[in-house]
Amino acid sequence: MFRSRPRRHGGRTAAVLTAATLVLTLGGCGVDPLTPQAARAEAGDDGKAGAESRRVDCARVKCIALTFDAGPGKDTPHLLDVLKEKRVPATFFLLGHKHVDRYPQVVRRIADEGHELANHTWSHRILIDLDEGEVREELSRTQDAIEGITGRKPVLMRPPQGRTDSTVSDVSRELGLAQVLWSITAKDYSTTDSALIEERVLTQAHRDGIILLHDIYDGTVPAVPGIIDELQRRGYTFVTVPELLAPGAARAGAVYRPEKD
Repeated sequence: MFRSRPRRHGGRTAAVLTAATLVLTLGGCGVDPLTPQAARAEAGDDGKAGAESRRVDCARVKCIALTFDAGPGKDTPHLLDVLKEKRVPATFFLLGHKHVDRYPQVVRRIADEGHELANHTWSHRILIDLDEGEVREELSRTQDAIEGITGRKPVLMRPPQGRTDSTVSDVSRELGLAQVLWSITAKDYSTTDSALIEERVLTQAHRDGIILLHDIYDGTVPAVPGIIDELQRRGYTFVTVPELLAPGAARAGAVYRPEKD
């Protein structure tokens, strides 16, 4: 998922394989993943400080984050109806081209209904295959498009396929974006079977987990009510990604990925 890359100079690719590029560290390239627990601990007192001012204290409550990639799409309004009915917040990693620019009213609704808006690039290009300027364009175009609709730039992004490296982290830091990966996936791009999507999520569910789904595939939105109902029955509280990390705050350039129990 993480890799170092050759540096490009003057149109030519020069392989610079040093300890700094071979060993990616938090203090250097900033692409070693941090867990939600680590983010909370960074705030002090093992993440318990200021709990009274937060909607949910995930250091004490069994939290899980529901996230959707690559929308909005035609089914997103129905998904928002489901989330509203069940009073569940989610985090939406939005794709710019043919999504944010096609459904601005849905983007506005996502924001108005209290969900977290995040960046999933402009055209879903694999960022580790791009040079620094191309990475910046993929992220900044979506930042600007979302800000133009909602008045606020995202603070979170998810690299396509979860592929990131030191260059992606550097650009993300420059743009004020933390990188958010996942620990639970239904691989809903591979099936339209809603029951199978639900089963895959429920089988993998764990405390402080981040669920990856896509609101652009036909089988996904119909699976969401069952996922929510069963996880709530098991005692989970649904939160946005920032709530999962609170009272810690996502650091720009850092990568966040839960560990399974």
